[in-house]
Amino acid sequence: MFIDYLTLMLINLVGGLVVLAGWIYFDPDGKDTRRWVPGLLMSGGIGLITGLHMILTWPLPGSFNILFGEMSVFFAVLLLGVAFCIWFAVDMVAVAVYATFVGIASLVIGVQVILLGLTKSPALTGVGFIWMGIVGVCAVPMLTLRRSQAFRVFGAVGLVIAALLWAISGYSAYWGHVEPFAKWKPLSLQYQLEMNQPKPPAQQ
Repeated sequence: MFIDYLTLMLINLVGGLVVLAGWIYFDPDGKDTRRWVPGLLMSGGIGLITGLHMILTWPLPGSFNILFGEMSVFFAVLLLGVAFCIWFAVDMVAVAVYATFVGIASLVIGVQVILLGLTKSPALTGVGFIWMGIVGVCAVPMLTLRRSQAFRVFGAVGLVIAALLWAISGYSAYWGHVEPFAKWKPLSLQYQLEMNQPKPPAQQ
């Protein structure tokens, strides 16, 4: 049994996407813009910590560490960048340009997930990555036209759709992970149980 905290990463991603969608739709240049910063920092912080841990330790089998670890770090850095720009009233053009290249990486990963049949639901996971990639590639035009109500709706709806796709994956994973992990014991506890077991009498 390997360490698996993908559920945490996925639902954290969902929360971050919804908060970002809320900022884009309700308050891109409003007076209460900073109210979105705590949510962005929370999601960005969790995504950065778990993503870096996955990249550096490879707790999952094979390329899953690349797919989820690296993309978690990318998305977390974007959220933290948006939070920084909102708090200090800095132009977000650099963040949007960065998001474009992250979006391209997400598109590549999504196609590979589908072609290689990775994860238990490759179509859902692949479409999730591809849709996130499309949203990322559209970051610069969305930022340029953020005063347009139509583009704000487009951006917010795009993020909510992405959140919905990852929510299905995340909550399905929670449902599927509880049973197989229910009887899992850490090595320290296994050792303790073995030591406490009565030893058979020595044969003469």
